[in-house]
Amino acid sequence: MSLMSSGLTYRPDEDGFLEGKMLIAMPGMSDDRFERTVIYMCVHNPDGAMGIVVNKSANNVTFPDLLERLAIPVSGDRRANEIRCPVLAGGPVEVGRGFVLHTQDYFSEESTLPVDEDVGLTASVDILRAMASGAGPSRALLALGYAGWAPGQLDAEIQANGWLHCDPDPELLFGLDLDAKYDGALAKLGINISLLSAEAGHA
Repeated sequence: MSLMSSGLTYRPDEDGFLEGKMLIAMPGMSDDRFERTVIYMCVHNPDGAMGIVVNKSANNVTFPDLLERLAIPVSGDRRANEIRCPVLAGGPVEVGRGFVLHTQDYFSEESTLPVDEDVGLTASVDILRAMASGAGPSRALLALGYAGWAPGQLDAEIQANGWLHCDPDPELLFGLDLDAKYDGALAKLGINISLLSAEAGHA
């Protein structure tokens, strides 16, 4: 696994984009890879969009596993399984790359993308070393891969009723109950999933 940036640039002053928002897949999502997903949007600008799925667990891998594979020792009296960092399937693009979404009490000038004032995305192995030494962020998740869209693609999918969006909160982002996140995100919009039609907006 390598930890590298996506190459997309952050433009915090663009209007009408969804950096720092949560995308919620509508029922009837045509792409099975995104069924019932909640995605935190890290980049959305005229060059495209990039986000991290925050409610799908990676198969057969844990944070201690990754530290062991990368030969990163855990310092002091702590054990690797005491570091609360879920490993998620962050999306179908470049699944061999790791991305750490985290609170901004950790920040690296060289490798942290500030998504908003509270959340950053870091794609270097240094953050894993910091977490293993007790100097990492207070809350974090590690995602393998990401969700990416070409210029205008996400906007078209939203217009076609593929996605809703809402504001994030700490539990939606970093909570360990992954199964609760989808309904929780819809609840923030006052939506009961059982009443939501995949054909909304096509009356």
